[in-house]
Amino acid sequence: MKEVIAVVRINKMNQTKQALTDVGVDAFFAREAQGRGKGFVNPKVLEGVDQGYEEAAAILGEKGKLYPKRMVTVVVDDDKVDDVVQSIIKTNQTGKPGDGKIFVMPILDSVRVRTGETGPAAIA
Repeated sequence: MKEVIAVVRINKMNQTKQALTDVGVDAFFAREAQGRGKGFVNPKVLEGVDQGYEEAAAILGEKGKLYPKRMVTVVVDDDKVDDVVQSIIKTNQTGKPGDGKIFVMPILDSVRVRTGETGPAAIA
């Protein structure tokens, strides 16, 4: 089993939900998130802040803000990971900064609280 965590634009959330359903994933978590990529901050501005320049700190305050996102978490069998990842990419890729990130991590076990089922049966 793998956990797929995707950080996506808020305005792509409905399409992302539909895309996951289309690949057979109906169960997932979504939560509000805030963040930014490294491309949103000029490294020279960061150097200026480190050196104590107030102008650089003021620019960072304007340009270094956090942007609202959605974080979607899905746990799937190993053989579904590629479908889920490709589906999320296809749905969210605009070619512009801020399209998001996808992380894939191993899951050692899962337990369905209601029935006590474990492993892949708990996520089926």
